[in-house]
Amino acid sequence: MLAIVEIAGKQFPVSKSDTVKVPLLKGNVGDSVEFDKIFVTENNGTTEIGTPLIPGKVNAKILEHGQDKKILVFHKKRRKGYSKLNSHRVKYTKIEITDINI
Repeated sequence: MLAIVEIAGKQFPVSKSDTVKVPLLKGNVGDSVEFDKIFVTENNGTTEIGTPLIPGKVNAKILEHGQDKKILVFHKKRRKGYSKLNSHRVKYTKIEITDINI
């Protein structure tokens, strides 16, 4: 079974026992979280599209929190001698999908 779920404002295709890297979620490692915004499901060749949502829940377990590689942001204005370099590291949460209930 495949489902497209909204997690932290972004949409992710998930299926049971998948490991997904999502934007930082509140909770500790080992906690379980559930998501109820399901847009599309696919089961045995049958596709169901929500109008706008499908009732059900996706359960997941938090595996770890971390930071991605550094992202460099470079700004420059031509012919002005202006340049600025900024950087940041995006925080993420790695989750494992344990169950999809539709």
